Amino acid sequence: MATRGGLCGKYVAEFVGTLLLVFFGVGSAVFGLDTVGALGVALAFGLTLLVLVYAIGPVSGCHINPAVTLGALVARRISVTDAVGYWVGQVAGGIVGAALLWGLVQWGGATDQTKAMGANAYAGTANVGGALVAEIVLTFLLVFVVLAVTGRTEHSALAGVAIGGALAAVHLAGIPLSSSGVNPARSIGPALFAGGDGLPQVWLYIVAPLVGGALAAVVLPLLEARRATRKAARR
Repeated sequence: MATRGGLCGKYVAEFVGTLLLVFFGVGSAVFGLDTVGALGVALAFGLTLLVLVYAIGPVSGCHINPAVTLGALVARRISVTDAVGYWVGQVAGGIVGAALLWGLVQWGGATDQTKAMGANAYAGTANVGGALVAEIVLTFLLVFVVLAVTGRTEHSALAGVAIGGALAAVHLAGIPLSSSGVNPARSIGPALFAGGDGLPQVWLYIVAPLVGGALAAVVLPLLEARRATRKAARR
């Protein structure tokens, strides 16, 4: 997706977008898990990302996920300088978003239904190997869809629907398997406030999504090249 934000504007957009994704997505689990269940949490993440694609996509491309930014960097769609700026904004936004949720629990009278501030943890779902593979595959799908739809102008109008839908699908499959991080910034923020297994296990939710994002950026051009070859052969 083409961007038109100034240097600082792009980074601020990534900060605000990640903050909102964490507040609404993780917040749906923290305050509503017992009511909406995994389906509601997945939809909250997906719908939040959907609207943010249209709101800040023209400014920064709406990565709001370090794995997406790494994929864009590997695909040479973003400079190293911008990638670093995006990562700083995303992680800061994730921390501030989680801090707002923590404040609502500590001083706002809200109940944390996850008992861990919505932090990702594989204990009780899969073992470390299973969670690692799951997070790589789940993030691969998300970043693959982001790069695919934003790289084709004919799909730009429906980019938000495809990307938001992909995130919802990823969480539907991933929540019961690995607690579905697929976004290092989303995982780092809550882990800092969770205690327990959140912080010791957060490394997996940083490493695996970055691997998945990089793999998506490597695989997509191979498929695009095959698609272009088939088109040329039909002419």
